[in-house]
Amino acid sequence: MSDYADEAVIRRVLLDSRTWAFVGLRDNPGRTAYDMARLLQSRGKTIIPVHPGAETVLGEPGIPALVEVPGRVDVVGVYRRAEHAGEVADEAIKLFATYGPRREGEVRAVWFPLDVVDEEAARRVRDAGLDVVMDRCPAIEWARLGLPR
Repeated sequence: MSDYADEAVIRRVLLDSRTWAFVGLRDNPGRTAYDMARLLQSRGKTIIPVHPGAETVLGEPGIPALVEVPGRVDVVGVYRRAEHAGEVADEAIKLFATYGPRREGEVRAVWFPLDVVDEEAARRVRDAGLDVVMDRCPAIEWARLGLPR
């Protein structure tokens, strides 16, 4: 098992999170990020599309940059190519640092989907005290763990 695919972490992130910022999400139903955002939205999560084009996606207004996301985020989904994952991870670390100390039971995580692998970025995220899931698909994990719909 990967160091970044801990079943307990995956379960907690999927069940206990409320708000996901999807970095790289555009209004394109042909993209994986769109499918994952729609799935998580159907499971009661608030999604925030983060893309320089700031498009409205699935009824949610887009934000051009992660640092501009208003309010709190529980999970940052890195829906960019692996070569950009480190930059997004560092932005997520900075964003979560603005929230102050982590409260008990609070979800703060960075999710790298299938084929987005950057071991060094994942280490930086973990070293910052955040949860990390890497090279995993939320839809597959939801089904695999038998989580409620």
